[in-house]
Amino acid sequence: MFVSLPRRAAVLVSSCAVVLLATSLATTPPERLVERIGEHLAAPEPELTHGHALFPPQPLPTPTPIPHPGQVAVCQEPGRDQVVTLPDTGATDDGGRPVWIRRPPGPDSTDLPVLYLLHGSASTHRTLMEAGLGARLDRQMCRTGVEFVVAAPYGQESGGATTEWGDAHDGRFALESFVTEDVVSAVEGEHPRPRSLRSIGGFSMGGYGAAALALRHPDLYSQVVGWAGYYRVDDPHGTFGEDTAPHSPDLLLGSDDVRDLRFLLVEGRSDHTPLQRGSIQGEAERFSALLTDHGMTVDTLRPRGGHDMGTWTSTFPDTVDFLVSGWTATG
Repeated sequence: MFVSLPRRAAVLVSSCAVVLLATSLATTPPERLVERIGEHLAAPEPELTHGHALFPPQPLPTPTPIPHPGQVAVCQEPGRDQVVTLPDTGATDDGGRPVWIRRPPGPDSTDLPVLYLLHGSASTHRTLMEAGLGARLDRQMCRTGVEFVVAAPYGQESGGATTEWGDAHDGRFALESFVTEDVVSAVEGEHPRPRSLRSIGGFSMGGYGAAALALRHPDLYSQVVGWAGYYRVDDPHGTFGEDTAPHSPDLLLGSDDVRDLRFLLVEGRSDHTPLQRGSIQGEAERFSALLTDHGMTVDTLRPRGGHDMGTWTSTFPDTVDFLVSGWTATG
């Protein structure tokens, strides 16, 4: 068992048919530029218990975003970046954990989807910011006509261990709790989203984390994107101790509660990044087969390239089409 240098040194979504709506929307008057069709959900603010937010069940029906290709506000004005720091003693010496939040122009609302993003083991939220993910996703929002919030927390810990986006068994840090409770509360605030409009994705270790957290909290998320993820436990610094099965995505597919989760798995054709056992190459195919065997929705993308941001961002058009098809699904 070892910490592979390539993994630590590595830098850090089936197309939807929303474009078919473009013709019928071509005559949309300018005043509807930032209109979001759909009745907003009236939901109470999260109840705080022992410092954590409890999100009440969302009423039905859920309003869905209506695609307006090329006619949404972000086509004319870029999204707004904000970095907020939330209390977390396991993050840095000053006891704060940052979260990058990028919001499209206009007011926040309950029917505006959110994509939570988890970075890899050798990177941070700032890596994603500096790679221009905000502007790249803005372009996809304009193309599809569906805007969404992007939120990426900082996932390192003060001791330098790989966190696997989990709660450490010895209490050193609690990333799973932070992402699924504190971050959701901070990002959504007075406009908590229904599960159907909340997705989670990640790169490398973040791809593992996105799959694990969605399967462990299926009440929170409806879609998962894994770029170069691995879908079994690879835990070089012992975050989970001896009991790793509850954190292994490939062992969490039996419950009916997870059956309607939608997955998109992205793996570069030349990605041979080593894990403690084997490599990332083949993980998407292996996990896709398991998801299919359980009757779950899964699409895979195999772009040219390796374990790098260029390879992953090349799939953003297909990725956003996949997410939009889920967010705009009815019935």
